Amino acid sequence: MECFMEILIILFFVVVFFVAFIRKGSSTFEISPEPKRGTRAERNLVSILKHSGIPEQAIFHDLYVKKHNGNFSQIDLAVTTKAGIIVFEVHDYNGWIFGTGYQSQWLQILANGQKKYRFDNPILQNNKHISDLRKKLKQFEYIPFYSIIVFYGDCELKDISFVPKGTFLVKPERVIEAMRIIIANNESAPYTDKHEVVRILEEAVQNGESPEVQWQHIENVRDMLGKDRIFE
Repeated sequence: MECFMEILIILFFVVVFFVAFIRKGSSTFEISPEPKRGTRAERNLVSILKHSGIPEQAIFHDLYVKKHNGNFSQIDLAVTTKAGIIVFEVHDYNGWIFGTGYQSQWLQILANGQKKYRFDNPILQNNKHISDLRKKLKQFEYIPFYSIIVFYGDCELKDISFVPKGTFLVKPERVIEAMRIIIANNESAPYTDKHEVVRILEEAVQNGESPEVQWQHIENVRDMLGKDRIFE
């Protein structure tokens, strides 16, 4: 009988501890599991946004926007805010970075100038993504879009000029600051149908779940760059 009573007492304290743990957990900010798609830098950015208190429902990661020609435009990240939609382009580079807002290509310099590489202008690249997204919904014509280019890695933005208004170039630790500036300095966006906006963005995210869509996008990029005509 004593053994049975001891078991009941132990079970009672286990239940009390479990209930207290659940209540405590419900009062704290819960972080959902890390996304599985996208690069490590993109996944880290998603975590930064969630930890800052941005609702998970406002974050759309790895979108594939279908264009009129049947191809897809891939967007790293988009966040809906009261000031409009912020579209992110995420890069991971080392070395010194040089470029202007209007040049088609930027320059990366490594090893004290011994190695130089060119890459597509991320400002123009993200502007194209925004343009493709605008065409998906008439309401998007009136909603402000903002561009944030996030540079991960051990890189230094050495000489960047002619950055367009509404565009920010930042390291990951300055992302939230850039978002606060956008929201604080702009009026509320004229959303006429928020549900339709969310539907379009969620549809673009769902497109990325399809291996066929991902493969088609890769092939389109290869064809654009002429990669299918290079034999090594």
